Amino acid sequence: MLLFKYISMHYLKYIGVILFALVFFMVGFDYMDNADSLKSANLLVIYLMYKAFFAIDMLLPLSLLFAMVATKIFLIRSNALVAIYALGYSKTDVIRPFVAVATIIVVIYIALHATSFARADEYSNNIRRSSQFLQPTSNLFFTFKDRYVYFGKLYPLQERAEDIRIFRTESGVLRQILVAPEAYYADDAWHLKTATVMQKPEHLSLTSKGISVETKRELEMLHGFRPKILDQVYEGKVNYTILDAVDALLLFNDQNINVDKIKSALYRIFITPLFVPSLIILIFFFVPISPRFLNITLFSFGAILAIMMTWAVLFMLTELSNNKTIPSEAGIVLPVVVLFFAAVVQWYRNRTHRTAAAD
Repeated sequence: MLLFKYISMHYLKYIGVILFALVFFMVGFDYMDNADSLKSANLLVIYLMYKAFFAIDMLLPLSLLFAMVATKIFLIRSNALVAIYALGYSKTDVIRPFVAVATIIVVIYIALHATSFARADEYSNNIRRSSQFLQPTSNLFFTFKDRYVYFGKLYPLQERAEDIRIFRTESGVLRQILVAPEAYYADDAWHLKTATVMQKPEHLSLTSKGISVETKRELEMLHGFRPKILDQVYEGKVNYTILDAVDALLLFNDQNINVDKIKSALYRIFITPLFVPSLIILIFFFVPISPRFLNITLFSFGAILAIMMTWAVLFMLTELSNNKTIPSEAGIVLPVVVLFFAAVVQWYRNRTHRTAAAD
């Protein structure tokens, strides 16, 4: 327990230092590039805060890996690692704190994507482009069951829309047109305070009354169509929160709408961060126990290069999956599963080797 606490405290310290440095570096460069477009000091502070959240979203996995390498280098240079092994601890005893701490932080990191943390980049971009925290999505046209729906402007966070037109069809024939200046989303449905309804008769003839026009109030339409889902799916965005992604997947799965991007977003949230504990295990067992056995500087360079290359490949495959170039199962799930099994094999070999040496 003492060993676990000792290594964990140093690991957490390096995680904090490295994450702060990387986030400060990324946000600082972004500030120098976009400071002129943000005239208000209040908007600037909010913009930098959301950019910092986005930087954490991007850089936390890298920070966990870099911190593991830094902690190991510290243990080697201080000869603490040799002393730990001399006391009878094994490599698996030393690696447990790294894996446990990294796994806990990854779980918290995944849970944060159930909040607006997942949309930090979108919020900061809205502030930069229009000096507004909220930016409407314009000219949305979509189908829902037997209806064609047009929203002139959609405010997803405010859960309201303007300039609504709803076309109802039966067997491919237009039956009804509904026009409303605005609507809001509540209780799992869209509410229209005032709407003009144009109804076409079932059979047109010389004796029929023709198209009827009437004004109706307090209508409920489009049950189950959440505004955040509309904003993200039809704008092609992939920065879903977990709830938005699950709701969209359940809603669109039976609507003949391609849900590959939604699946890709869920895989990116739940699966991609899990490469961190696996890569920690793979790199750990190549770390020397003393500077006499290997050039520490050369090893550090090689470990950082391996981390960056692995992260770059995973990022590239994720982007290809988001653009539906390759299936998300092959681009996101498969590489992480391969890394996981490679880490399990490496861990098992080390334990087997230790058991054989003890015998």
